[in-house]
Amino acid sequence: MVMAKRFGFVERKTGETDIKVRVNLDGAGDYKLDTGVPFFDHMLMALAKHGLLDLEVKAVGDLEIDAHHTVEDVGICLGRAFREAMGDKKGISRFGSVRVPMDEALAEAVVDVSGRPFLVFNATWPAPKVGEFETELVEEFFLAFAHNAGITLHLHLVYGKNTHHCAEVLFKAAARALRQAVALDPEVKGVPSTKGLL
Repeated sequence: MVMAKRFGFVERKTGETDIKVRVNLDGAGDYKLDTGVPFFDHMLMALAKHGLLDLEVKAVGDLEIDAHHTVEDVGICLGRAFREAMGDKKGISRFGSVRVPMDEALAEAVVDVSGRPFLVFNATWPAPKVGEFETELVEEFFLAFAHNAGITLHLHLVYGKNTHHCAEVLFKAAARALRQAVALDPEVKGVPSTKGLL
């Protein structure tokens, strides 16, 4: 039996941002991204490519202030689209856990598609910025994403010296763990929970 594609689409407009996000969980890692924040686009590329997500993001934000609202609101929208795409969660693996290296940097990501939103984020950044991108926004993005997707996400930057690598390896690790967690497992019957609901 061929499974239907799992799509999510979210539009959100506030006084600070205007965002459209489309995601396909059963994609090929294709992406079309325009957030106005080049380094953030680069991180979303890694998320799509290594998570095998087809991802479209169009964001217009108050970048004359800074990138905070844009990054956080993309996280909100992507989380909601991700949750929509997962549907009733029947047949998913539910859990994902990986360690990913990128040159001198190493990150660990662990995911539970639990329906209980939670983020544990441990990272010590070598520098406060990559170019103009503030590294603290990485945590803001994943916090918004996890809470709106309804997942438990633990991210740990084990070590790293290059700030670009440290940020990118966290996105790659999250992508691979999410890919594992939402994968359809033919051995899983129904919803993978003793409660019968996620």
